[in-house]
Amino acid sequence: MSPSDRNAIAFPWILLAGVGLALAGSDGGASIGGVPVFALLVALAFAANLLAFVPAYLARTEAFFDLTGSATYVAVAVLAVALAPEVDERSVVLLVLVTVWALRLGTFLVRRVHRAGKDGRFDELKQSFFRFLNVWALQALWVSVTVAPALAALTGRTRIPLGPPAMLGALLWLAGFSVELVADAQKSRFRANPVNRDRFIRSGLWSWSRHPNYFGEILLWTGVAIIAVPVLRGWQWVTLVSPVFVALLLTRVSGIPLLEKRSDEKWGGQPDYEAYKSRTSVLIPFPPGRKPERPR
Repeated sequence: MSPSDRNAIAFPWILLAGVGLALAGSDGGASIGGVPVFALLVALAFAANLLAFVPAYLARTEAFFDLTGSATYVAVAVLAVALAPEVDERSVVLLVLVTVWALRLGTFLVRRVHRAGKDGRFDELKQSFFRFLNVWALQALWVSVTVAPALAALTGRTRIPLGPPAMLGALLWLAGFSVELVADAQKSRFRANPVNRDRFIRSGLWSWSRHPNYFGEILLWTGVAIIAVPVLRGWQWVTLVSPVFVALLLTRVSGIPLLEKRSDEKWGGQPDYEAYKSRTSVLIPFPPGRKPERPR
């Protein structure tokens, strides 16, 4: 099977995963005109990204990819609250956490692409119809799965007061958000300094982890899922795949593997880079030189 055929086949599987998530998250939730609100929001996420793909492919540009993703997060969260059967404290907390994260990260990514003029990850992808289409479809699935516990809690009919799980979840979100925010700021300052041109960052949080921003993202979505747990019922429990999905995608698919490959191609073989890799954890922050050993 050719790479083109594999990419063409991947698209319906991505859509099928979205349908499965929509059905599970809709269990016991509110409906409008007989259509589950949760499923409607997942459909909106896919529609927004697939529509945005059309002008993006025609212009062969990734300029508004991150903007579309962030806007989708905010849109589905706001609509979930607007269409919810009842708005309580948990609803407000989840809406604020999702919106703050999406606006902060979206603004950061859009500015980064604007300064750089492009996103190198898309150089080859945007030349292929199906590969580029799959990227936009995966973004829709990414949005839907990561925010799924929050959407299930917002659109569900179960309402109970906030308790210890909400406090724990909020603390995890705050920790993860802080790590991601600081890591991104440190890397931005590093890259803005002309002295660091063609160098790799190994200071601040980046001396404890080669990808601290990804660790922060996994942590904050775990927090969101924990806040949602007390009100999930039936098949809604499937939405708790969210932090696992985020972790797998960042560590096995589109995040760390791609960045590690690009870094190895650029700095591989250089003594200081090889030393940095040997003593620094890939994901979970550890003091320099205390990188955890991989399981045998």
